[in-house]
Amino acid sequence: MYDIIVVGGGPGGLTAALYARRANKTVLVIEKATFGGQITYSPNVENIPGFVSLSGNEFAEKMVEQVMEQGADVECTEVLSITDGDIKTVVTDSGNFEGKSVIIATGAKHRLLGLENEENLIGNGISFCAVCDGAFYENKTVAVIGGGNSALQEALMLTELCKKVYVVQNLDYFTGEKKLVNMLEAKNNVEIILGAKVTKLLGENELTGIVVNDDKTLELDGMFVAVGLVPQNEIFKDLINLNSYGYVDADEKCLTNKKGIFVAGDCRSKKIRQVVTACADGATAALAACDFVDEQK
Repeated sequence: MYDIIVVGGGPGGLTAALYARRANKTVLVIEKATFGGQITYSPNVENIPGFVSLSGNEFAEKMVEQVMEQGADVECTEVLSITDGDIKTVVTDSGNFEGKSVIIATGAKHRLLGLENEENLIGNGISFCAVCDGAFYENKTVAVIGGGNSALQEALMLTELCKKVYVVQNLDYFTGEKKLVNMLEAKNNVEIILGAKVTKLLGENELTGIVVNDDKTLELDGMFVAVGLVPQNEIFKDLINLNSYGYVDADEKCLTNKKGIFVAGDCRSKKIRQVVTACADGATAALAACDFVDEQK
């Protein structure tokens, strides 16, 4: 029996575990894949307070070490479902765990293009965040794949750093705001390619370019994929409220519509998805969960 079970071992979930343990609550963190979440794909991170530069893996390792040093238990297994009640039962593929409260911190995955060798090139030329990785491509040539607001904002940010920015959209028009489109079209280092689909990635261990529509080759130093996020909340759709995009709805204390079930990080409905905001969610959710546990005594 745990006071708090955290589902997900990214920055949000690990921060929640840290704060809960500092409040002397018993904590279990369950992670099905890699501790650290999406940050582990970043070879160099420079926007985490307190660190001039470190890799995403290094940051994740430090967080896991800190949480375990504080006395949290960890399990590497996949959560299949959560049964609600006065006591929550977290069902996994290696057994069931009971807790007085649950913090869902399953994160969101970047939607990929589905091309050969794509996952191998993540962090080796393929990125998802201009704020995080844009500086590494200063005075270089990059492409942004996508045509929504996120893609347009990524492209605009990269135009201030890069020598050349291609924007490749599979539709014949942008789906983002007209104001952003106008700003992008006014840039002299941007080439817009509409009605185009990336059909091949070039480079075995490091991205060197892409092929568009099977006949046009773009030589690149990097590529930013901005075709959406996929929240990892499918297994909770019958348990808690999700919005139309699949993100968890929650209040300012990160509480869902279910008593004793909280949410933290990129899987929740929010505007900004960065490491620091995930950590902030983790702290908020943990302190609210601690209050909930104390109130049940």
